[in-house]
Amino acid sequence: MIPFLLKTVLSAVLVASIATVARRLPALGALIASLPLVSVLGMIFLWAEKPDRELMATHSEATFWYVLPSLPMFLLIPFLLRRGWPFWGSLAAGCVLTILLYLVVVWCARRYGVAL
Repeated sequence: MIPFLLKTVLSAVLVASIATVARRLPALGALIASLPLVSVLGMIFLWAEKPDRELMATHSEATFWYVLPSLPMFLLIPFLLRRGWPFWGSLAAGCVLTILLYLVVVWCARRYGVAL
């Protein structure tokens, strides 16, 4: 139970820190948020619990393929906000786009034999 609580607190501190920095310096907050800190922490935690090279390689590769379809969301949200959309609607549209692109990536991966 302690490792789970430690992971939860560390993740919460990371998210809260990004939000706090972004209030004063939006670009710096975005830079910190764009760093693969969550992925790196996830890999460290996974390795600590189960040091398996093939599992880590598969996890790392799958993370790469899942990051790609999430990127357009970060262009759609500001596009919609600048055209007068409300924040929650823009965020929802970005999330829907990401889900649709995830489905496309999974379909393409299966079609071309990439294990996700």
